[in-house]
Amino acid sequence: MKFGIIGCGLIGRKRASVICGKNSVEVAADIKIERAKELAAEFDIKETTDDPDRVVSNPDVDAVIVATTHDVLAKIALKAIEAGKHVLIEKPGARNADELIPVIEAAKKKNVTVKIGFNHRFHPGLQKAKSIVDSGDLGPLMFIRGRYGHGGRLGYEKEWRAQPEISGGGELLDQGVHLIDLSRWFLGELSPAGGSLNTYFWDMQVDDNAFILLKTAQDQVAWLHATWTEWKNMFSFEIYGKKGKLHIEGLGGSYGTERLTYYRMLPEMGPPETEMYEFPGEDLSWKLEFDDFCESVASGSKPCGNLEDAAASLSIVDAYYQRNNS
Repeated sequence: MKFGIIGCGLIGRKRASVICGKNSVEVAADIKIERAKELAAEFDIKETTDDPDRVVSNPDVDAVIVATTHDVLAKIALKAIEAGKHVLIEKPGARNADELIPVIEAAKKKNVTVKIGFNHRFHPGLQKAKSIVDSGDLGPLMFIRGRYGHGGRLGYEKEWRAQPEISGGGELLDQGVHLIDLSRWFLGELSPAGGSLNTYFWDMQVDDNAFILLKTAQDQVAWLHATWTEWKNMFSFEIYGKKGKLHIEGLGGSYGTERLTYYRMLPEMGPPETEMYEFPGEDLSWKLEFDDFCESVASGSKPCGNLEDAAASLSIVDAYYQRNNS
């Protein structure tokens, strides 16, 4: 396929780095044209522009990656879909669930593949955990406990993520949506059952900490904490079954080496049998997610992490923001 990239910041660069082989990037767009030119020079991209419409209307482009600020994710994706392009939209896909409704309708009408950038599903520790859960070896699941956070940086309160009209929300929508998506991936449909959104540290109009409790219809629970005041970057996701526990921690880089620890309950109970898997080296989740997107385009199947998944996760986020603002 031939790709167009809209948004040439950190995430746009990560996406460009995995488009290789029989795929190519024809055009890159960014409101800051210099960023588009830098990306083009690094990855041998033919054309640059500061106008997203030139990417969407380019007849040589088969698929578009939308890696912009939240306020224009759905708007640009909708234009690309209406032009008959396949689209990979960075998470969360939109500022709220309502913005995704016309995108979902257009994707069905145009019969194109649209994926949301839930790359955490493709981290090897989480992939291994999913295979163990799906095998039944962990037994029926009881609950999930997830924590995810970083500490921001100087001037963080002045960046676009702190501006609700652009971001749509704070940490719950930023890193929290990954925790919500992963919890849905393992437990199924979830509904809000309590929690608290707070702004403890940063001088901003959005939440810098989100503590939420979610439940399934069978009373399985996901207890999640997303934070912008985690002074040492951290990811921890624990899955509890009746026959054992899985603990995924670290995402590589500043989050530490990714590892999965499998605690198997013994018939006599007591200390569990413990097995650890480590996944050092580069973060392959971006490549594996891109491969899933390309395979979905080729086969016509739904990608892992689709529009419906994003809409469901955003509906949960919306419910908490509405409750917090009432």
